[in-house]
Amino acid sequence: QVQLVESGGGLVQPGGSLGLSCAASGRIFNMNAMGWYRQAPGKQREMVAVITSDGSTNYVDSVKGRFTISRNNAKNTVSLQMNSLKAEDTAVYYCLFQGLASYWGQGTQVTVSS
Repeated sequence: QVQLVESGGGLVQPGGSLGLSCAASGRIFNMNAMGWYRQAPGKQREMVAVITSDGSTNYVDSVKGRFTISRNNAKNTVSLQMNSLKAEDTAVYYCLFQGLASYWGQGTQVTVSS
């Protein structure tokens, strides 16, 4: 059974930085993309950043230049470094591992507020 465990959320002031990490336990067959999504109150879940098995990345426009996604295939982890955080980045952040099936983390709260 595959489980994803996220860590690193919290409260940060505008302009600050946070790092999120997600680790998978169990074997994921045909692992391809890993990614981060977020859902703010009253809004739909949106893709924040995705990284494929060959290292290609894609970001939502609102975080380009501020967020960086990375992965460690040997450790089955994906990370998201978030810099220059804004109030509108406040949301629950979820990691996703995409193999033959999709696996989601439980979500971690990120709050950007002074």
